[in-house]
Amino acid sequence: MDVIYKDIKNMHISVYPPVGRVRVAAPHRLDEDAIRLAIVQRLPWIKKQREQLQNADRQTEREMISGETHYVWGSRYQLDVSHSGRIAIEPKGNTLWLSAPAGTDADKRRRILDNWYRRELKAAIPALLEKWQPVVGVKVDSVVVRHMKTKWGTCQTASRAIWLNPELAKKHPRCLEYVVVHELVHLYERSHNQRFTDLMDRFLPDWRARRDELNGAPLADEVWDTD
Repeated sequence: MDVIYKDIKNMHISVYPPVGRVRVAAPHRLDEDAIRLAIVQRLPWIKKQREQLQNADRQTEREMISGETHYVWGSRYQLDVSHSGRIAIEPKGNTLWLSAPAGTDADKRRRILDNWYRRELKAAIPALLEKWQPVVGVKVDSVVVRHMKTKWGTCQTASRAIWLNPELAKKHPRCLEYVVVHELVHLYERSHNQRFTDLMDRFLPDWRARRDELNGAPLADEVWDTD
């Protein structure tokens, strides 16, 4: 749960997708006990909001057969695995063509596609770092592309490394840019406090819209967050 103190009259409680994180905007005059009491009183509402988020549309596990839906950089494609030959993937028109040697099973096709998403993401990262590191005023030592069950990205402040989930290659490029800036800002501020929010507002004023777009996109069979 995040608590942010603001120059406001009344306290506001919000529940954000995809995992139901609770955020409290509280007036400066309220102490922790008053905030805790208000949250306890709103627990039934918070629980209901979280249940609605958990029931949101999610993609079932892909079977890697022709005709099913896959996403590349926010665009929807129909997979076609009817062609056999050397390993190749090409989005063309509304079709995502995946060719592989005859007899390749679904698990191998899934690994082929996953590796392709990784390459797509890795190819997009250098330009974003070149753009945003000077703006934010920080520099990372390394970027790791790694599947994480509950995070779009995370920042390892001790090693100045950023980890990004290859699932981001399925989302619109605006979403990847938001996650990159988010993690860069964590090199200034580790927590999601008011200072972090102020920095995000300064560097990427529309970050909330991008976050909502990311969280509102069709979800895979896991749930995701940023850290």
